[in-house]
Amino acid sequence: MPAKKNRPANAEAESTENKAPATKAKTRSSNARARADGTQAELMQMALKACLIARDATFNVQDLLTNSSRMAFLAIRDCEKELDQIERRIDEQLPGAITRVNERKARQLLACLKCITDLERIGDLVMGVAQRVQSRSGQIPGGDVRHLIQMSAILHDMLEDIHRGFVTLEIENARRVLRMDAQLDHICHAMFQRYLTDNTREKDSLGFDVLLMALERSGDHAKNLAEELYSLIEGHTLRHRPKRVVAQ
Repeated sequence: MPAKKNRPANAEAESTENKAPATKAKTRSSNARARADGTQAELMQMALKACLIARDATFNVQDLLTNSSRMAFLAIRDCEKELDQIERRIDEQLPGAITRVNERKARQLLACLKCITDLERIGDLVMGVAQRVQSRSGQIPGGDVRHLIQMSAILHDMLEDIHRGFVTLEIENARRVLRMDAQLDHICHAMFQRYLTDNTREKDSLGFDVLLMALERSGDHAKNLAEELYSLIEGHTLRHRPKRVVAQ
């Protein structure tokens, strides 16, 4: 039976030394992935929080319209500031995070970036509504107030469904938001036509058309969020559907 050859001690030492850098590199790579995953999760949570903040702003608009509440106005202002801060943080952190994650998570981060842009814009529009209502307290006719409250309530429900949809990834939430956007547009256009044909009041005295368009535009941004949710779930966008090929 041939004798077993023993490896020299120095050869084993060299082997251990050669493995050490590879092990350290692997550890660093794992740590980097873990940090990237943590950042990605943090950014997604910030976007979800932003959705709830925008939703709360629309709720406070209803309170402001109903009760002329000073606290509601201040709450809307705080919401707008928080949305600005979240957008700034996401803008700063996302470019570095997106280069260190896989394709699926990169898509989520891109959705996060698109969403915070729309949510921040909703915050600005709602704040504009609040400022105009606050300055015109008691001067808006009751019928107009009711329709503005109705539009604000629809916008609130749209943002509620958007948040729920991104948490559960259920496509029905996106579809429901798209239906509500059509309802919001219908109310806005009907009120706008009524406003233009009503000769009993000054057209520019209250800026009612500005309030209508701000809430309608907020609905458009919520629709963008629903389309982004749809794209994230289904893997394709609603905005640029492929053209049908006509059979020869």
